[in-house]
Amino acid sequence: MSKPTEKSQVTDRDTLFQAEQRSHDFDFDANTAGVFDDMVQRSVPFYEEIQRMTCELAKDFSVPGTNLYDIGCATGTSLEMLDPLLDRSVAFVGVDNSGDMLEKARQKLRVVAEHRRLELVNSDIHANFRIENASVVMMILTLQFIRPLHREDLLRRINEALSENGCLLLIEKVTGPYSLLNRLFIDHYYDFKRRSGYSELEISRKRESLENVLIPYHIQENRELLFKTGFTQIEEFFRWYNFCGIVAVK
Repeated sequence: MSKPTEKSQVTDRDTLFQAEQRSHDFDFDANTAGVFDDMVQRSVPFYEEIQRMTCELAKDFSVPGTNLYDIGCATGTSLEMLDPLLDRSVAFVGVDNSGDMLEKARQKLRVVAEHRRLELVNSDIHANFRIENASVVMMILTLQFIRPLHREDLLRRINEALSENGCLLLIEKVTGPYSLLNRLFIDHYYDFKRRSGYSELEISRKRESLENVLIPYHIQENRELLFKTGFTQIEEFFRWYNFCGIVAVK
């Protein structure tokens, strides 16, 4: 087992939605990349625990000599955390459509690249980027940003590329069939964001910017889609109101 890499410093504090000009649809540009690590820490409940659990499950399913894919890898936090846990013959492939995010990932993973095969791919997730020899694929808060029309095709391609008993690890925002409970869960989520230091204005502006970009499915819709695309064992391993972690085994 390799020694833990030195953790990267948290980037600048997220103040993107304090600015009047941030009223357009959310995107992963240089401004977002510069504050992304702080943003997810303050916007995703139990973010560190989610990462820890995801890494534990990735370790359970990873096979020496195969590839581990992080689709929507952002600044590379998950790959950095995984490095000391996995056999060095497991190659890391990070995929993201934001060159700015990948530049942050290259900086964060420079030590990892010295002792492990690491590839960072700048690709639109809707495109047919190559997935091969995979024992683990991770999509952490990524599938929700993919247009619904393309989700089935992507999940099918992932399933086909996974080795037998390989797994897909998903973290998603979800909705449910009951409007009352959906509203309560969202209210409690906004309470979490207030506790994290976001103002009412910031919460409102970010919600508006995500409306046409982040499209959550019902938890049952995700389960049905995973079964439909070839996964045989599907289980929730994390749930906090409207956030969910799912492991799906081929």
